[in-house]
Amino acid sequence: MTFQLPNFIPAIPEMFLFVMTMLVLLVELFHSPRFKNLGYYLAQLTLLGALILTIKFYAFQSVVTFHGSYILDHAACLLKIFIFASSFFVLIYTKDYIKENHLPQTEYYVLTLLIVLGMSVLVSAYSMITVYLGLELLSLPLYAMIAFKRDSGLCAEAAMKYFIMGAVASGILLYGISMLYGATQSLVISAVAEKIASASLANNLLITFGLVFVFAGVMFKLGAVPFHMWVPDVYQGSPNAVTLFIASATKLAAFGLTVRLLIDTFHVLHPIWQHVAMVIAILSMGIGNFVAIIQTNFKRMLAYSSIAHMGYLLLGLIAGTEAGYGAAMFYMVIYVIMSLGAFGLLVILSRSGYEVENISDLKGLHTRNPWLAFLMLLVMFSMAGIPPSAGFFAKISVLEALVSAHLVWLAALALIFAIIGVYYYIRVVKTMYFDTAEDESKIVIYGVGKQVAISVNCLSVLALGILPTGLFNLCILAFK
Repeated sequence: MTFQLPNFIPAIPEMFLFVMTMLVLLVELFHSPRFKNLGYYLAQLTLLGALILTIKFYAFQSVVTFHGSYILDHAACLLKIFIFASSFFVLIYTKDYIKENHLPQTEYYVLTLLIVLGMSVLVSAYSMITVYLGLELLSLPLYAMIAFKRDSGLCAEAAMKYFIMGAVASGILLYGISMLYGATQSLVISAVAEKIASASLANNLLITFGLVFVFAGVMFKLGAVPFHMWVPDVYQGSPNAVTLFIASATKLAAFGLTVRLLIDTFHVLHPIWQHVAMVIAILSMGIGNFVAIIQTNFKRMLAYSSIAHMGYLLLGLIAGTEAGYGAAMFYMVIYVIMSLGAFGLLVILSRSGYEVENISDLKGLHTRNPWLAFLMLLVMFSMAGIPPSAGFFAKISVLEALVSAHLVWLAALALIFAIIGVYYYIRVVKTMYFDTAEDESKIVIYGVGKQVAISVNCLSVLALGILPTGLFNLCILAFK
C-alpha cells in the first residue's frame, strides 16, 4: 500500500497563519521593550498575508484534499476573505483599548490569531472531524479571551456561562455526528450526503436524530432562539474589544458551519429541517426585536438585535434555493460589516477606565464629535433596514427568496418584525442628536489609521447599499 501526499496548496493560508502565530508568541517573549507594538504589527501582517494568499489561491471550482477532510471552494474563499479582513479591522480598533485598559497585549494577539485559524479551518472543513477540530480551535481561545479582565466579576461570569453552554452545545453536536457516523459509516461530508440521499437511508431514524442534534449545535453557534441565552450575557460581560470580535468575525465562521452541515450534508432532508427552521426564525425575529426595545444597555440591545438578525438570516436558508443561500450569505456579510462598525465605534469611544455601554452614554454625541455620530447613524439605519443602506438590500434579498419559494406569509411576518425593530435603532439616533450630554467636551480620535478604518467601515454600509450587485453576485455564485 502506497501513501500519497495530499495537496497542500489549498491550505497554505492556514499553514501561514499557524507559523506566524507561533512566531508572534516567540517574538513577544524575547523582543526588546523598545518595540512594544511589535506583536500588533506582526499580527496585522499575518492577517494581511493570509488575506493575500486566499485571494491568490481563490477557487471557483472545488478542490478537495487531505483525504476528503478539507475543501477549498468559492464559499470558503469568500468567507475567509471577510474573516481575515474583519479581524484586521478589529485589531485596528482595539490596539489602543487593550493598552489603555492594561489588558495583556501578547495574549490578546495570539488568541486572536488562533481563533482566526480555527475559523479558517471550520469554513473549509469537509469532514465531520475537521468541523469539530475547527470549532474547538475557535471556541477554546474565545473562552479565555472573554475572561480577559481578571479583576472583573462580570467578565468571569460571562466566560463561565459561555464555557458551560458552549461545552454542552459541542457535546450535542458531537453526539449528532456520532449518530451520522453510525448510520452512514463515513465522516466525509460528501459521502455522508450521498448515503443520506440513498433510498434505504432516507427514512432512517438514526439519521433523523443525528439531524436534530447537529441542528441544535449549529443554532447555538448562530445564537438563534431557543439557543440564544448566552448571547446577551456574553456581549455585556465581555470587554468591548472582545465583544467586537465575537459580534463580527465569529459570525462568519458560524455561517460556514451552517453551510457545511445543513446545506452540504442535509440538503436532501431540507423539507424536514425547513419547518423547524421556520419556528426558530420566527421566534428569533420576535423575541430579538421585542426584548431589544426595553434594553438600556447598548451592548445588550445589540445582542438581542443579533438574535433577530440570525432569524432573518435563516429565512434565506428556509427558501432552500441557490438564490436563498446566496442571499443568506450576503446578509451575513452585511451584518458583520454593520456589527463591526457599531461595536468598533463603542471601542473607539471607550477610554481608559470608562466603558461606553449604555445608550445614555451616547447622549449629545452629535455635538461632541459630529463625524462619529454620523457614522453611527449610518450603521443604525442599515441595521434597521432603511434605504439606501446595505441592510435594506440584505433584507429585501432574503424576502425575495422567500417569495420566490412561495412563502409569502413568512416574508410578510418578517417584514412586520423588521418594522418593529426600527424603533430601537431610531432611539439610538435620537439619543445622539437630540439629548444633551452631561459632559460636553469634544471627543478626539487619535491615530489616522483608526479614523480611516472606521470611516471606510461605516461608509461601506452606504456604498454596498447603493452598489450591492458585485458582492451579491459573488455570494450567489458560491452556491451554484
